[in-house]
Amino acid sequence: MPGCRLRRWVAGHRVALSAPVWSSATIRAMGQPVTVIEKQSSTPGVCRFETNRALTGTGHEHYSADSEVRGERPPDLVARRLFERGGVDRVHVNSNVITVELARGADSEGIAEIIGDLYTYYRPGVPVPTPEDFAAKE
Repeated sequence: MPGCRLRRWVAGHRVALSAPVWSSATIRAMGQPVTVIEKQSSTPGVCRFETNRALTGTGHEHYSADSEVRGERPPDLVARRLFERGGVDRVHVNSNVITVELARGADSEGIAEIIGDLYTYYRPGVPVPTPEDFAAKE
């Protein structure tokens, strides 16, 4: 059945709900792993994702699939990535809570991973920049 499921992701790995948030996982990518807990909403087709990182401070950010997402701040990036995934109509971000309104018939599969990878910069196969790379841009 489409919709939300109760799951926990730690550093991009599925963890049993009874496992502590500080579960160790082998991390092959560099960056700051984000813990994401997906929770069902009382409204069908709406999922809430809670993270261990604040994305907006105290501000509210609203995004719609029919509007361009501008900016490069963390809430902008997560909204853009969720819309690129497809199956998402609206995104609301407030501090560490991301509320996603799914498109009709869509489910939340893969959304927690997208949010959890927000601060992962260096993935396997991606070259790590050198000081020379930054000097060339100046």
